[in-house]
Amino acid sequence: MLKNLPLGALRSFEAAGRTGSFRVAAEELNISASAVSHAIRKLEHLIGASLFEREGRAVRLNPAGEALFRQLSSAFDEIRHALEMVGSRSSNLLRLHCAPSMAAQWLMPRLRRLIAEQPGLEMRLSASTDYARFTNDEFDADICYGPPRQEGLTVVPLGEELVTPLCSPELAAAIRSPEDLLDCELIESEHKRVRWNAWFDANGMSAPTPRGSRFDRSFMAIAAAVDGLGVTLESTRLAEREIASGQLVAPLAGKAEDLRYVGHYLVFPVQARARPPLRIFAGWLAAELGLPTLKL
Repeated sequence: MLKNLPLGALRSFEAAGRTGSFRVAAEELNISASAVSHAIRKLEHLIGASLFEREGRAVRLNPAGEALFRQLSSAFDEIRHALEMVGSRSSNLLRLHCAPSMAAQWLMPRLRRLIAEQPGLEMRLSASTDYARFTNDEFDADICYGPPRQEGLTVVPLGEELVTPLCSPELAAAIRSPEDLLDCELIESEHKRVRWNAWFDANGMSAPTPRGSRFDRSFMAIAAAVDGLGVTLESTRLAEREIASGQLVAPLAGKAEDLRYVGHYLVFPVQARARPPLRIFAGWLAAELGLPTLKL
């Protein structure tokens, strides 16, 4: 039966089922409403089942039609997705996934310079808390927070980050020693790999009972500190714009032990290594971070 099912009839059925109208489906497909109706009747004849309840000009899917529509709609979505991925594969396109705070705080402010310096490079950027899985060939690379969980990937550390208490200049005026933080509202980033208890331990103190605001992303903790909600313990890499503008200061710089750790990694499948856009981006990334050339 499959070899006799015309694609046009399937497209007409999917459009009519989705829009609930032969007329709207016809406009979408740029054919006549009678052509849509004829195609659907041909499909019904081929499969031996009615698919719509027809009430004058109104149509709606019957149970058989709903069952077929669910499967066919999913299949069309998969086809569209596959075509978009293949069609977007310009030789100059880099499909990059990035951890949200790194994307918002560090990468996005630099994109204009990247495009200006590499005018042939095209970027498609996505940011989410999940790691890119690379199982459906949707991304070329990922800048992830913390080592990836998936095996078989090339993992390139993006250098150490300095983690230090940061706050507004107004709050900083009352902070002269690590002990002064015991009386401050301490902003907590719940998913950070380096948190307040580690900082207090490094400075020979016991961490106080948490009582400040809590956020699950660094960019929100940084914004809260700018607004004077308390002191945040953050990477100076992620907060560099706020530090450079004077919105945030490090009140204990030179007066306390700061922490250093490797927070972010450039990750990609082995087969992506040879793609020119990835190599261009890796070279630019190393220069922006002040690192030697990244070894791909």
